[in-house]
Amino acid sequence: MAGEFEVQGGNDAALFTLKVRRGEGMALLAMNWKDATPPDDFVGFAIEYQEPGGTQFWPLNNRLNFTEDQSQTQGKRQFSTLEAPIQKFRWVHFPFHAELDGDFGYRVTPVFMNADDTLRYGEQQTASIALGGDTYPGILNVGFTRGFISSQAFVDNYESAGDISELIPANADAGLTFQPTHPKKDEALPWMGFEARKGILDLLDAANADPAAQVRAIAYDLNEPEVVSRLQSLGARLQVIVDDSGSHHPDTSAESQAASQLAAAGAAVKRQHVLGLQHNKVVVVDGPTVKAVVCGSTNFSWRGFFVQNNNAATLHGQTAVAAYATAFDEYWNHDQDPATFEGTPSADWQDLGLDGIDAQVAFSPHSGGNAKLAEITDDIENHTTSSLFYSFAFLYQTPSLETAMQTVSEKPGLFVYGISDRHAGGIHLLDPGGNPEPVFPAALSANLPLPFSAEPSAAGGVRMHHKFAVIDFDQPTARVYFGSYNFSGAADTANGENVLVVRDRKVAVSYMVEALRIFDHYSFRVAQSTATTAQQPMLLKKPPRQPGDTPWWQKNYTDPPKVRDRELFA
Repeated sequence: MAGEFEVQGGNDAALFTLKVRRGEGMALLAMNWKDATPPDDFVGFAIEYQEPGGTQFWPLNNRLNFTEDQSQTQGKRQFSTLEAPIQKFRWVHFPFHAELDGDFGYRVTPVFMNADDTLRYGEQQTASIALGGDTYPGILNVGFTRGFISSQAFVDNYESAGDISELIPANADAGLTFQPTHPKKDEALPWMGFEARKGILDLLDAANADPAAQVRAIAYDLNEPEVVSRLQSLGARLQVIVDDSGSHHPDTSAESQAASQLAAAGAAVKRQHVLGLQHNKVVVVDGPTVKAVVCGSTNFSWRGFFVQNNNAATLHGQTAVAAYATAFDEYWNHDQDPATFEGTPSADWQDLGLDGIDAQVAFSPHSGGNAKLAEITDDIENHTTSSLFYSFAFLYQTPSLETAMQTVSEKPGLFVYGISDRHAGGIHLLDPGGNPEPVFPAALSANLPLPFSAEPSAAGGVRMHHKFAVIDFDQPTARVYFGSYNFSGAADTANGENVLVVRDRKVAVSYMVEALRIFDHYSFRVAQSTATTAQQPMLLKKPPRQPGDTPWWQKNYTDPPKVRDRELFA
């Protein structure tokens, strides 16, 4: 229903419950058996959906099936979940037209298998929820990149049409002049950039459409032509700070090239690295018709938009604009003595004035007296009461926070899913039992079980670029920390950064769903990489037929973390 972020099925005759939560351009469906355990012949859930205003339900598809004898053993296999049900108690669905206004309808059916392998169906649950539009229209919107350039979906939809080198440049410094030649570039790039890209470009378009708007921008990476061209069009209405640390400093860098282009267009340009990095990724628009800020983890770069997992939040209103504009001016004015920034009001929590939403922002660098890392770590370690979901780039650089995550995951009654990069090209998972999964590649390219295909490596580098933590999404005290801030000592006391805390369940749920879908995406890779042989297909599990056989759902009722997972979401 419009405005709802959590709805339930209401069929008392159904043997299971259904809860649907709104994500950003996606929906989380969670099911649970009402009484005791399912029967042994229960083989999964069929899921169907109906678009707003539609008259027909369409089944979701499953790549897996019950038998090895298939006409397709690899590639884009699609079996209706009415015939190949999903053997999980929750699922994240990306509707193809998630931007549509109105309610999406979901219909979930339990599927059973008879002794002769024929399927039969039980009582359904249905629920409807709006997914399109902003999180809070005119107040706050959260957007994510898809971050699935290394995925079976990317391989299915785009790799056969052209090479990855035809979509994104191999060299960041060539980004401003790179022209994609991939046959499906006009479809693939918006799909990859998803809502984060759209939110950033939409705000820049709105700024250009408001001739009286003044724009301030801070960029760390700056090599994406769609962003740079829109900034150029602003001319003298733009003030911009561009990082000049490390590889961004040489005249040949994309950042130096972009800075020169913007200056030539009439913008006021300053190069800066504060005490370490100028790591903000911010656009502030202050005009008669547009007063908004975009912030988050998404760099204005090819990798930021199209390769990495990132988020971008758009904040509306004069108070939010003033908070970010003041911080911008403090960076600009403290250029010769960046350490003095820590003594400005911007270095402490500032209210964002979002109607009905408790939200604050603080900018780095901080001093010991107003540092935020210890405060956030304490909140996570000592004030989590139900659950913690996180997605952190560079977590391994902050041992104190990494220890806190491990401590929380081992506390009885608390549920933790965490994901971070361990090194370039590798991903690290933490499950609710405090057990870290081994580091494994972000892209799967060899020794895959059928029906899975090798995925592009996309030139390596960091994939998990989010910086957020969601605490107690299912409680009235739900909150999420996010921003450009890497939750590290350098982010706290040396870099130019912003970190937000938003205490709101709808926003917390949207970040929780994002964390969950990424965790599931990479966790499934563990199952793929540990399959017995590449020649042995992964199949759906039939009911127990021989002594010692177990039903597919048994671990969800006997393994404590999986039990908690099933109960928490449903």
